[in-house]
Amino acid sequence: MSTARAFSVALVGVEGAIVEVEAALGGGLPRMVIVGLADAALGEARERCRAAVHSQGLGWPTQLVTVNLSPATLPKAGSHFDLAIVTSVCAAADRFDSAVLDGMVLLGELGLDGRVRSVRGLLPALLAAVASGFHTAVVPACQLREARLVDGLTIWGVDDLLDLVAVLVGDPPPQVVRAPQQAVDTTEPVKDLSDVMGQLEAKWALEVAAAGRHHVFLHGPPGVGKTLLAERLPGLLPDLGQSEALEVSAIHSLAGLPLSDGLVRRPPYADPHHSASLASIVGGGARMALPGSISRAHRGVLFLDEAPEFSPRVLEALRVPLESGRVVLGRAMVHAVYPASFQLVLAANPCPCGNAGTRGAECRCAPMAVRRYAERISGPILDRVDIHHHLAPMSRTYLKAAKATGESSAAVAERVGEARARQQQRLAEHGWLTNGEVPGPALRRLLPLPKGVDLLDEAVSRGRLSARGVDKVIRLSWTIADLAGADLPTRDHLHTALAMRRGEQLGEVTRARA
Repeated sequence: MSTARAFSVALVGVEGAIVEVEAALGGGLPRMVIVGLADAALGEARERCRAAVHSQGLGWPTQLVTVNLSPATLPKAGSHFDLAIVTSVCAAADRFDSAVLDGMVLLGELGLDGRVRSVRGLLPALLAAVASGFHTAVVPACQLREARLVDGLTIWGVDDLLDLVAVLVGDPPPQVVRAPQQAVDTTEPVKDLSDVMGQLEAKWALEVAAAGRHHVFLHGPPGVGKTLLAERLPGLLPDLGQSEALEVSAIHSLAGLPLSDGLVRRPPYADPHHSASLASIVGGGARMALPGSISRAHRGVLFLDEAPEFSPRVLEALRVPLESGRVVLGRAMVHAVYPASFQLVLAANPCPCGNAGTRGAECRCAPMAVRRYAERISGPILDRVDIHHHLAPMSRTYLKAAKATGESSAAVAERVGEARARQQQRLAEHGWLTNGEVPGPALRRLLPLPKGVDLLDEAVSRGRLSARGVDKVIRLSWTIADLAGADLPTRDHLHTALAMRRGEQLGEVTRARA
């Protein structure tokens, strides 16, 4: 019996595990058997590999072919094992020297005509290969740009099986990095904060949220600008750092999003429809748990428009990720962990018709219907949101003033960047980047308390503020102080933070900034 082995990568969440693909020839009737907890897509590799080899004129062994994926206890999912399977079989058939496979990982799906197709999760798989000490990788040629984002690997791109054989015998084809097709410009127009008329208080709340990575709840009647404001929050955020960009890009790769333009440098933005399922929001899958919207919004913004219309199961599933910054998807044999440190923005109307409590508008909803609608967002979820802001329709006076162009996103983003620079300098030795990331115990132990904490004691004694709410207010006060260029939050900063937490009006603050 002749044997050989090649190496590939199994993905569990954003983590990769090296898989040894063993092939053995002989011992039975001509057929192919794959063992080692393969899913349906991987089980179909028998037909894909055999047809691809025949189409390239290479010849498939006329013996029993047994392929083992080790470790056998780890579930394997996906079609990216095809290249490793074909390579191990050809090595077992003495088509080339199997010693060349040491230190090499192979990733790619085969077409029936022998072409090598793109695969999901190439970036995190290659990162896992580097961490495991591998020095060479064979990938689809169409994904060379994505593969070369990883340092420490010699990358070979192959278009078909003949290219693969050439690489294995030491005569690799020319490596052409294909430019992304730009025949159709799909770039969305930049959404600028100056497009939003009036709503000075809401803009100020958005600036504070962007500066400290705080969660926001915008509520008010239809048409006041809740969605407009939420869509412009990503434009206020600074570019991602190198490590953050690598994290976000790895998740995008797993989700099947192209990385032909390089690492994702801008904070992502996800706005799922309220009919979205729990699996699409949190993540899930039968054997391979794919990232959901909360992970695709990692280091960016997750916007839930018409939040009360979302399933209660979906909303309640946000509790743990909002606190921990990750989501754990448990399966019978494996647990997939995805990062989910996002900035949450909720938007809601006051009632089903949207007119409850709106001056000059008639609400058609029964009082109980209004109450039930508000209760669709539970107290524990609202308690995890830092800023609560009510948007009111603009009056005639405001509408006249709104004709003048407001501040641009670039101007606000500059102040946000300066505030974040102060936070990074203050928190650098502790490993945090923004005020919103600082845990409650560390917030009280490592940083001086703001002046005027008696305001918080009074709010707690009256039952208007929870222990988690105290931490939220302190974080907000630090962010407001950073925007003002102060070294320590004052009593005024704390008072403003408390008002933002309660959803109270901020007229004096916004008039001072206008």
